[in-house]
Amino acid sequence: MNRRRFLTGAAVASSLPLAGCFDAVGQRDSDVRRFLLRANDWTYRVQRLMLGSDQLAREFSRSEIRQPMRPNGSTNPQASDYLRHVAEGFRDYRLSIRGMVARPLAFSLDELRNMPARTQITRHDCVEGWSCVAEWTGTPLALVLDEASVLPQARYAVFSCFDVMENSFTGPIRYYESIDLLDARHPQTILAYGMNGTALPVANGAPLRVRVERQLGYKMAKYIEAITLTDDLSGFGEGQGGYWEDRGYEWFAGI
Repeated sequence: MNRRRFLTGAAVASSLPLAGCFDAVGQRDSDVRRFLLRANDWTYRVQRLMLGSDQLAREFSRSEIRQPMRPNGSTNPQASDYLRHVAEGFRDYRLSIRGMVARPLAFSLDELRNMPARTQITRHDCVEGWSCVAEWTGTPLALVLDEASVLPQARYAVFSCFDVMENSFTGPIRYYESIDLLDARHPQTILAYGMNGTALPVANGAPLRVRVERQLGYKMAKYIEAITLTDDLSGFGEGQGGYWEDRGYEWFAGI
């Protein structure tokens, strides 16, 4: 069994309780949930050791793009501020960079497009078991972070999004996700505004989605509104680093 199959299988296995296998996973104080959280920390350390910091995900040729990129999860957010941006062609959209930075900034879509770009053809692996090859074009996240001058104590980049998700604990909340700064500065981590040679469609996350090519699809937040640099994830959502992580999914989700 190769590393990809092992790690993907482990991530899928860790997500099975959320499909109803163990009701205790949804209970914040359950022994099952505490065990899974400890397992997530162990898995993160092992995957970090195996992946290294600069190893690249496989890239493909255009001939291997055999189907459109499958939309999944949220495909048409209905938040009023997002609908206004869509109606205006994202003319007034601004990506906020905030938190532990020396210079909080807000980038327009045109400003991001005018920065050095990277195009990569990679495979999207979903925790549900399907995959799809697509071409992505965007601004390397490292360049954006450098513009804002991230403070030394920052450890994570948290993506706040426009799409609203159900939450049985507190009611509807906006989707959020996070990665550590090693992945944020990885050369293949980009803020994608283009897909398969055209502007990123709404169904696939316009105006921006992050591509973190060595991780499962749920880590690649869509409809990004802001990025917050922080040293602690406990103040976001339910404190586990992402919408799905708050429901028991693995935080690192490396493949």
